[in-house]
Amino acid sequence: MARRHGRNSRVYMNLASAGTAEPIAFVKSFSFNAATDKADVTAFGDSGKVYVAGLPDSSGQFGFWFDDATVQTYTAAVDGIARKMYIYSDIVNTPGQYWFGTVFPDFAITSAVDAAIEGTCSWNAASAISKVG
Repeated sequence: MARRHGRNSRVYMNLASAGTAEPIAFVKSFSFNAATDKADVTAFGDSGKVYVAGLPDSSGQFGFWFDDATVQTYTAAVDGIARKMYIYSDIVNTPGQYWFGTVFPDFAITSAVDAAIEGTCSWNAASAISKVG
């Protein structure tokens, strides 16, 4: 296992509901959050807090430079259909390692008089998100 630079990261998603996953245009960053519900089961006499694990959850977001020649994630965000998503941390050196699952994506853009138009896709898991490789 090696440390990696982010320049070879990629995010793929089905942009159309029946399409195949393709790279999202002009992605500049991503985050991936994996967490598990924890229920407090602390009882009288315990020497400290005690928890049990519940269901896992996954969510995240990625940022991109807005491009009006592609839908980026807009169509996926407004039709309510889960999309396949693949996140590669290094598609050049370790293309067999990625996270995969179906997600419900959102779409947002931000514009300013002194900056390029930026977009953000926040997503939540619609299925289990698995690490491959």
